[in-house]
Amino acid sequence: MGTNLVGDESVSTMRFGRGSARDPVDLVRLPSSPRAPLAAIGRRIGFALGLLVFIAMVVLIGRNGYTDSAGGELGLIDALYYASVTVTTTGYGDISAVTPSTRLAALLLITPARILFLILVVGTTVEVLTERSRTLLQTQQWRRTVNHHHLICGYGSTGRAAARALVAQGVKMSEIAVVDIDEQALALASQDGFIAITGNASKVSVLKQAAIDRVESVVVTPNRDDTAVLITLTARELNPDARIVATVRDRENLHLLRQSGADSAIDQAAAVGRLVGIATRTPQALDVIDDLLEAGADLEIVEVAPIVIDGVHVAPAHVRVLEVVRDGRRLAFDNPKIGVLRPDDRLMAVSSATS
Repeated sequence: MGTNLVGDESVSTMRFGRGSARDPVDLVRLPSSPRAPLAAIGRRIGFALGLLVFIAMVVLIGRNGYTDSAGGELGLIDALYYASVTVTTTGYGDISAVTPSTRLAALLLITPARILFLILVVGTTVEVLTERSRTLLQTQQWRRTVNHHHLICGYGSTGRAAARALVAQGVKMSEIAVVDIDEQALALASQDGFIAITGNASKVSVLKQAAIDRVESVVVTPNRDDTAVLITLTARELNPDARIVATVRDRENLHLLRQSGADSAIDQAAAVGRLVGIATRTPQALDVIDDLLEAGADLEIVEVAPIVIDGVHVAPAHVRVLEVVRDGRRLAFDNPKIGVLRPDDRLMAVSSATS
């Protein structure tokens, strides 16, 4: 059975039944600077070949001081052969230095080259063996220390936009984790500086790898509504206090998401349709909405608390109130039921980015 994880036209695909049995070091990918492994290997191979050529040249220059059990004068092939058996410490003894000058050259030039070659081989081997352990330790440290982070389930265009919005609002990149099954999406998330976690976001084991019990919010952006419901149910079960924001494509499924535990459910198609309608009739209004939606623009939507002036709770002077949230109810700014502001009221307002 297969279903897509990412939230819109992205190609990422979540396959149920995978991702839960993998090693934690394979699940969590910490952001890192891009590496070119093939280039690094190529440099090491080139250095090793350079050492072989260097030793062969030393032997060729002093070939009169070497003896070959097969007889005859040493040639290039013989010198390369001697260099290879020397750096690998095989030493068959069929070619050997017999004069004091060639033995001195072997001591001062060939022996250091042999040591460098061994260091190169051993260093590469140790690096390969320790890379996995180092990654595992870093992953375990992240899972121990991460707290109040934000989890994005699906790194399609909607998920990427949500991540950028969080960063624009002051959230550190290290506090954002992405869950996806598609390696291309995960590589992009890691490249963008976010924690990338491989797996099916509807599975308990995968969400636990993302420290779901300590997240501040969960953003669910699949391109299938049934996937969104499964992810929301699982996340809410594991963290009853997290704020969950989910998107749907079919408006009829909004109530399912809310019943599954989503604090906010967004109908993508309806939201885009409304923007298109606004742009058709009042294009300037669309520019204003763009400013409101884009963090750091001229205008932005903020949530503030009333302040006290002369013993009365009022709205801060630098904002223009749109709604008052009181006891879970939304009241428009001109609703007569608002009356006097209360200390526990939350004010949804428009603020200038320069104020």
